[in-house]
Amino acid sequence: MSNGVVLKTDFTGLTLINRGKVRDLYDLGDSLLIVSTDRISAFDVILPNGVPRKGEVLNKMSIFWFSQVQDIVPNHIITTDVSRFPAACLPYADVLAGRSMVVKKAKPLAIECIVRGYISGSGWKDYRKTGAVCGIKLPAGLRESEVLPQPIFTPSTKADVGVHDENISFEEACTTVGAELAGSVRDLAVAVYLRARQVAEKRGIIIADTKMEFGTLDGRVILIDELLTPDSSRFWPQDSYAPGRSQNSYDKQFVRDYLLSLDWDQKAPAPALPADIIEKTSERYIEAYRRLTGEEL
Repeated sequence: MSNGVVLKTDFTGLTLINRGKVRDLYDLGDSLLIVSTDRISAFDVILPNGVPRKGEVLNKMSIFWFSQVQDIVPNHIITTDVSRFPAACLPYADVLAGRSMVVKKAKPLAIECIVRGYISGSGWKDYRKTGAVCGIKLPAGLRESEVLPQPIFTPSTKADVGVHDENISFEEACTTVGAELAGSVRDLAVAVYLRARQVAEKRGIIIADTKMEFGTLDGRVILIDELLTPDSSRFWPQDSYAPGRSQNSYDKQFVRDYLLSLDWDQKAPAPALPADIIEKTSERYIEAYRRLTGEEL
């Protein structure tokens, strides 16, 4: 931890079981501790710099959205109150405050669940080549960033750190997790997206697409990991939205665009981000949280 930025955690006495692109995961026995660090990745490569307060935004934004959709699908949260964490966590309360949660142990599904309400990113690239996204045929003549007639479920593989996820068809998702489960998470993911889109639009933000994760616990499907954060979603301000081009964005597209201006092959090691890019990225994450939740960080 330096200058208030948490790049990684090493908690003596706790069992670290995974260090992902952003989150450090600890095994607490009958539960898990998830810590959202300030790491940022782009093109599936972790960048050397951290973004101040990013972990807090991701953690608190997820908590907000879990509460907004809990009538649609339950989630994995046990508690977000650090004072109620297991005793072994308490020596690290200062670091954990605002950026962590204790959650149930679920079995993660082997697919990423992506819902697209607008045509952008890899979906736009696929559409320009084939007229379809993940095998779903779309109307001809769509412009970049245009709203789709209805949201589409476009699953992907779940790759290791440093490896790109790959878009797959719904049929391939059925083969991976089973047809019944794939159908269930498709319907739940679309319902969650539609609820979130409705909430966000009232606050002047378009949710173009989002990626969510599901797991199973005691035979039930639940939401896990993060939900509708600037890392997992494209957030566009409504007041500057116009189809036919890429959009201003509250997510890390800002970082991607900077990196695309460099002579970098999108493989590790990644270049360091300049101070102004870090500052502007932090501001965008905080502003997204403020606008979506109506709360100060």
